[in-house]
Amino acid sequence: MNTIQFILIAVVLFVLVSLTWRLVSNRRSLPCPSWLGWMVEMDNPFTKTNRASVIIGLLGLQPGMKVLDAGCGPGRLSIPAMQVIGPQGELTALDIQPGMLARVQEKAHAASLGNIRFVQAGLGEGTLEQDYYDRAMLVTVLGEIPEQETALKEIFAVLKPGGILSVTEVIFDPHFQGRGSVRRVAGKAGFREIGFFGKQLAYTMHFEKLEQ
Repeated sequence: MNTIQFILIAVVLFVLVSLTWRLVSNRRSLPCPSWLGWMVEMDNPFTKTNRASVIIGLLGLQPGMKVLDAGCGPGRLSIPAMQVIGPQGELTALDIQPGMLARVQEKAHAASLGNIRFVQAGLGEGTLEQDYYDRAMLVTVLGEIPEQETALKEIFAVLKPGGILSVTEVIFDPHFQGRGSVRRVAGKAGFREIGFFGKQLAYTMHFEKLEQ
């Protein structure tokens, strides 16, 4: 099997799994199971917007920042974000599935990264400190949350004034959320939109917690 054939098979498999997951989930709250973690560990080959390096680059992370990766999955964003903020920074990897958090722990250990907190919880449960984080990331996660307003209100509360929430959505995700829906629920939580990157079917939006 040559390289091109291997890539084509991988792409077809990716599309089939994505479509199956979309059909089974039927737009209900159904997080990607930990045994399918390999699907979200890779950057999507069809869109630049969803690449970890692009999402992190847009956030303007600095050494020493505190970052929340909400619905972190297997740590596709957690690990590179931690590498940017460095040992003076702190990253919280939050997920409802212990299997996903275990995968992040494995990666962090392999990369000799510390200062990562592992929190098994759902957004909206009130488990996080208020006015604590400089940045928060929701990458193809919002549609998996039943109580979206409650979840975003918690993120609003835990961000410092002037903190930024980054929301990424890609049409290949079975719980894809349109730009208008994201803007509406973020606005209800108190956020102000400050940036849009990408296109309607694959994008990142930035929201700011205004200074009080």
